[in-house]
Amino acid sequence: MILGQVDHRGRGPLALVAAVVFAGSAATQSAAAAQSCNGGEVSLPSTRFQDNGDGTVTDVESKLMWMRCSGGQQWSGNRCTSAAADFGWVDAQRHAEQVSRNGTAFFNDWRVPSLRELATITDRGCKNPRTNVSIFPGTPAAPYWSSTPRPGENVGDRALALSFGAEGVLLARKHERFHVRLVRTGP
Repeated sequence: MILGQVDHRGRGPLALVAAVVFAGSAATQSAAAAQSCNGGEVSLPSTRFQDNGDGTVTDVESKLMWMRCSGGQQWSGNRCTSAAADFGWVDAQRHAEQVSRNGTAFFNDWRVPSLRELATITDRGCKNPRTNVSIFPGTPAAPYWSSTPRPGENVGDRALALSFGAEGVLLARKHERFHVRLVRTGP
């Protein structure tokens, strides 16, 4: 759903219709959807990213370093294995802290990206998912948490998420479960 509409988890007058549409689109995506891009080309080119050889890439324009895999997945050679995990918003923040603390990702400053940062890795010319899958393989066409709170409040029970599916920006309750991709400020 778009920012300002009711969420798809059963709140508000459009909840039943939205839940049915969302569930139907998720089932369709997982069953047979393959990424397609306008003109067969991504608008988020691979040349914009430096492969760090360790499951991360650095965006040479934004200077952000991204995990290639979503939380819950593992980098193996040239792909992400396992399924992307779902996190509540607070758990997504804890996941970033844990990855930073345990040192397996080489740095100690991983975090959940802001909405603006997350938007830099979307490819609006592609769908299923809306990102460059050669850079971010295994990305579900689904919502990802941002660290951005509900507009106008720093503390509360809602935050913004960005879907790599058709939904776009979502205003969601923090207990809802979405994916997360970690980022850090690069060199």
